Amino acid sequence: MRFKVNQKEGNFPEPVKRAIEAILDKKGENLLVLDLREITSFTDYFLIVSGNSQRQNLAILENVERKLKEIKILPIGIEGEQGSEWILIDYGDFIVHIFTPKAREYYSLEKLWGDAKIYEF
Repeated sequence: MRFKVNQKEGNFPEPVKRAIEAILDKKGENLLVLDLREITSFTDYFLIVSGNSQRQNLAILENVERKLKEIKILPIGIEGEQGSEWILIDYGDFIVHIFTPKAREYYSLEKLWGDAKIYEF
């Protein structure tokens, strides 16, 4: 199910809203939030976004980290920072996936988690 919502209209927890703002501040493209609460127990949300380059992906990563650190929320783990084709930031209740367009198409998380409610930004 796809629901188009404005970021301010979403009923997301504050850390998720901050991550969305941080992504959009750095011009992340095709941002989707997958609501996984009804289909899995390991996390509540996936934030999936594309950056046009490895440099932009790193800028998105750094901005998400900075915005969440402001409210004392630190990631449990970060993977993929070296190659920057797919960066994963794990905050426990939500996970941010930052892809280059090619990697995003290849891994196609949106299709893999197709039963989730999907919010487009």
